[in-house]
Amino acid sequence: MQGQVAGQLDQTPLVLQGISPARTLGREDAPLQKRRAPRRPRRGTGAAAMDIPPLAGKTAALSLGALPLSYALNYVSALSHPLGVALMSALILGLLFLAIYNLSPGDIYYDPLYAVFTIFAFTSVVDLLIALQEDGYMVGFMEFITKEGEPYLRTAHGVFICYWDGTVHYLLYLAMAGAIHRRKRYRNLGLYWLGSFIMSILVFLPGNILGKYSSEIRPAFFLAIPYMLVPCWAGLRVFSQSRAPTSCIPHMVQEEQRKGLLRRPVDLVLVIYLTLAGFFTLFRGLVVLDCPTDACFIYIYQYEPYLRDPVAYPKVQMLVYMFYVLPFYGLAVYALIVPGCSWLPDWALVFAGAVGQAPDIHPPCVATRHSSRTWVPPCTCARPSPTVCLMTPGPASSGATCCMRWAPTCWPSAAFSGPPSSCALPLAPRPTTRSSTERAGDSPGLCLHA
Repeated sequence: MQGQVAGQLDQTPLVLQGISPARTLGREDAPLQKRRAPRRPRRGTGAAAMDIPPLAGKTAALSLGALPLSYALNYVSALSHPLGVALMSALILGLLFLAIYNLSPGDIYYDPLYAVFTIFAFTSVVDLLIALQEDGYMVGFMEFITKEGEPYLRTAHGVFICYWDGTVHYLLYLAMAGAIHRRKRYRNLGLYWLGSFIMSILVFLPGNILGKYSSEIRPAFFLAIPYMLVPCWAGLRVFSQSRAPTSCIPHMVQEEQRKGLLRRPVDLVLVIYLTLAGFFTLFRGLVVLDCPTDACFIYIYQYEPYLRDPVAYPKVQMLVYMFYVLPFYGLAVYALIVPGCSWLPDWALVFAGAVGQAPDIHPPCVATRHSSRTWVPPCTCARPSPTVCLMTPGPASSGATCCMRWAPTCWPSAAFSGPPSSCALPLAPRPTTRSSTERAGDSPGLCLHA
């Protein structure tokens, strides 16, 4: 009798027996459900596209407000005095901070650097307007800044550092502000920006004080003091963020670190490159320190006469390279030979940002109308081309012949029928020794052939 009842219960539906089918399914098929659960994308494959956050639209909108504001301020008579420029700049930055605080309080509470990046994005647009106006692409926007506020921005270095800040830094600010708004990581972008920003400050501010514009320091210059303090605080916050997980397994990392340097061709190439770059950095540092050797003397006259520019920016940049970048080259070579240094990836990003702006600022300063022709090196051709050498007699006392070379493909000429005045430039001195140039009178614009 009991067996018949049990058999009937086995055939009765689970609902009539008082048992929940979901509970039974959860007990019996739990391993099957676990196997069928969708897998999250691994770091470095499907989620790699999320490492670069989208740009912040609100930050971009506030920064573009610099266009009408700068145009309106250009016609305010009170800004014809240096003190008025400084006070108006401080007032605008204060009002901008209040606007950001009212529009995005949650983002500022989450990360105070959101306000910093938004304000710096506004100043980046201002710098871009200054650079475009100095090159003649715009008129009537920021004349009061370059005349009464910061006249050293009219130099070649000042113009190109404004271009760098208005393009590269501006995109970094938008990306990092967008990452904060969406609560995402921006550590790698922050480290690259930190290195680039510190390098620009280390070169630009001392160059203003030590160069020929030291007598034209206006009250607006002291607004750069926060620019010296903010990177210290921002750097601490960026370094304190957690690192993004990598797709490398610890076992793979250990296996790679056990290999010798010759079995790691990429690291070997980097060691060779950093070694050569270190020697060249040391050599250029000795050149700006007036090294008495003939090699340094010929280099500064024949290859980089811009290092002698009295604005002092190139000299300060070479010294910063020698005293700060050169030690990193040595430490990086050690970290590549003896792998396992956990500090190398972070500091490599910092110095990549510091050194990355040099090819975009230092060489263009030579080939620009903002630099004196005295500091333009010999005409460098983009491709081999015939040159025309115009022989003219030199001073009677020197007994030499002056040679001016013209190349059709040299900067800044294009295709033309005859040698224009913009390209028929005298060559920089081509001395063989220091004594030979001193005997010739050390004229910076002539190529002397005895």
